[in-house]
Amino acid sequence: MPEDYIQGLFAERIGGSGFGKGTKLYKFEKIKRAKAEAKRVSPNTELLDFGVGEPDEMAFPIVVEALKHECAKPENRGYSDNGILELKEAAAKYLEKIYGVTGIDPAKEIIHSIGSKPALAMIPDAFINPGDGVLMTAPGYPIIATHTEWNGGRVVKLPLREENGFLPDLDAIPAEDLKGVKLLYLNYPNNPTGAAATPEFFAKVVEFAKRNNIIVVHDAAYAALSFEAKPLSFLSVDGAKDVGIEIHSFSKAFNMTGWRLAFVAGNEKIVAAYGHVKDNYDSGQFIAIQKAGIYALDHPEITEKISAKYKRRLKLMVDALNANGFSAQMPKGSFYLYVGAPRKAKRDIMFNTAEDVSEFLIKEAHISTVPWDDVGKYLRFSATFAAKDKEDEYRVIEEMKKRLKALDLEF
Repeated sequence: MPEDYIQGLFAERIGGSGFGKGTKLYKFEKIKRAKAEAKRVSPNTELLDFGVGEPDEMAFPIVVEALKHECAKPENRGYSDNGILELKEAAAKYLEKIYGVTGIDPAKEIIHSIGSKPALAMIPDAFINPGDGVLMTAPGYPIIATHTEWNGGRVVKLPLREENGFLPDLDAIPAEDLKGVKLLYLNYPNNPTGAAATPEFFAKVVEFAKRNNIIVVHDAAYAALSFEAKPLSFLSVDGAKDVGIEIHSFSKAFNMTGWRLAFVAGNEKIVAAYGHVKDNYDSGQFIAIQKAGIYALDHPEITEKISAKYKRRLKLMVDALNANGFSAQMPKGSFYLYVGAPRKAKRDIMFNTAEDVSEFLIKEAHISTVPWDDVGKYLRFSATFAAKDKEDEYRVIEEMKKRLKALDLEF
């Protein structure tokens, strides 16, 4: 049978005529398959999943009740386009109350998004022409890089190294790489490293952006989950609004992962450009969800409880990992631990990559993690593992500790 003509019509940006024919397995697919195989081989052995990057609990009951109430109102049934003013006003108040950000005009400098991922995907459409550049931290969340390349742009990766506190070294970027760069993507507290930015670093970012005519896109998905200090917003630093925007997500701070709600705040022109692109992609999030989001923003004590839980779990995880040879340290934010991967295990098994270690842990110990080989060999452990209560948290961590000990890991 002749080849289906559709195969020859796919856009080159997603693989062209080769779309769907590739045999390369990416790490998340490898992890998924390894977990499935482990469950098949040992169906009665509990899989300890520290690889999940989303909250393990539902949104708080008071927020769920707010949604129930709002979704029954006829006035909330229609399209919201670029969002309701009430959410914008609540977001501006939230930024001031939690982060000390002042001077944000809700009507012109805030627009909602159906989750932070679509916002990151749309921003390159507003700024990137073929040949334009984006500075992207590595390791990192790849969405803005993917869409930059789909627009014919180029991505310059900024390595996050332990010796630099997992902050990018802006002074080390070659002048050649800075030519034609329009966007700088940052994410603090950081996924996967758990590192936090400082006011001094953000001030340096502002100066760097002004000097090089670059727009800053700060992905603040984990900003509210801060363990050592008051949560920090890029927009709280002098001059930040002149050069950039910040994206705040309801997923991590309020356990509203599947609700798909976020907001973009900052420079009026950048927000307007994002809004223009967004208006050509979607018709806005369901108004009832936006109004439930307002309720969440008005109750920051929800985030305080969520943050306390992750801090408690992370401390247990640090102790358990260090008891087995890892060099784990409490992160300053997020719900991740980022630790150097072992080089060897029992029976003289040698590991060449963190991916090797991750697959070994699933197969041999039913422990799931996320590997990162971008800058050194690291594993990411998430505190969002499934546990019924505090007592069950202790049980899960003790079980992880016992299983790791049996592997006789060497570093």
